[in-house]
Amino acid sequence: MHEVSLEGGALEIRGALDWDRTAAGISLRRLPAWTRPQLPDLFMDAMVTMASGIRIRFRTSSTRIEMRVATTQITFAGKAHVDPAFSLRVDGAFVDDATASGGTRIVVERSGVGNISIVPGESTTVVFAGLSAVEKDCEIWFPSNAAVELISVMIDDGATLAAYGIQQPRWVHYGSSISHCMDVERPSDVWPAIAAGIAGVDVQNLGLAGQCQLDAFMGRVIAALPADFISLKLGVNLVNAASMTQRTFGPAVHGLLDSIRERQAHTPILVVSPIYCPLVECHVGPTVPRGLDGFEVLDLPAEIRALGLTVEGIRTALAAIVEQRRSGGDSNLHYLDGLQLFGKDDEADLYDRLHPNPAGYRRIGERFAAAAFGEHGPFRS
Repeated sequence: MHEVSLEGGALEIRGALDWDRTAAGISLRRLPAWTRPQLPDLFMDAMVTMASGIRIRFRTSSTRIEMRVATTQITFAGKAHVDPAFSLRVDGAFVDDATASGGTRIVVERSGVGNISIVPGESTTVVFAGLSAVEKDCEIWFPSNAAVELISVMIDDGATLAAYGIQQPRWVHYGSSISHCMDVERPSDVWPAIAAGIAGVDVQNLGLAGQCQLDAFMGRVIAALPADFISLKLGVNLVNAASMTQRTFGPAVHGLLDSIRERQAHTPILVVSPIYCPLVECHVGPTVPRGLDGFEVLDLPAEIRALGLTVEGIRTALAAIVEQRRSGGDSNLHYLDGLQLFGKDDEADLYDRLHPNPAGYRRIGERFAAAAFGEHGPFRS
């Protein structure tokens, strides 16, 4: 086998907007370099390094692909550890998964104290074998629950290597942990990847667990990205962190939309409200983890609750904002009620009272593809 160049050759890295060059390879990040000084804390920086939606792609006749990686994974004490997985997509269809063992683990105590410990690890080789010897378009999707240092990619001696041959419309998606899908075991279970596969589009996943906070720089990030479609799944992080009030929420949404429209005046934008969340449908946040049993909502004083946001209230506010801007002339702005993606009837698939399980994420992906890219959707071609 021989090594493929990671930069400047036929291999393309998608979904990463920045990377650090290390002694061994490159560590990938999902936001551009200029945002680094504006990130509010180390937790958001960690979410930027989590590789949800990042993949490498190329066209090859190789029957075997080997990829040397070093992973760093956030895990929770007391929860069974599952090695991060990589998914191979060939000619547009997911065909295989392979795990990376022995990586570094950051172990978090979920007692509310916030203690962490680090278990150092080593690099490992991820292998996809038994592939056909014909030329094919290959994508290797990286884990949503780990940071990845990409060290090398190897293909068969004598195999062809060319640029990825499938040209697709570009979809930029911004959202919370429910778009990040950090809690699934395979990249092929991430719902934006599922929706992108169904719709035949090239997705940039800006789902950042806990960090969909309408930060001003995110509007500029999204506006600068080439996009045929943009979706913004907003709201639940603001409730769960109690980081905004009824007073600040609307102007922040308008500010995000204004930033995007300054550079992309006519790109179709779909604003998506939260999926069903029983803890905070009618109750303001914040929500806090309670061991391995999931989350619970804190009961704030009535004077503070009166100012806070609920998920129901956010749905109403987002629908009104979109309608107001459409009435003002933005006909390419659209609204999708998150309950159409995951509603009360789906509640059994919220494994921790906040996040869907893989079956729930798959339904979200399928329903989003139909609602956004289907015959009557705002993103239909």
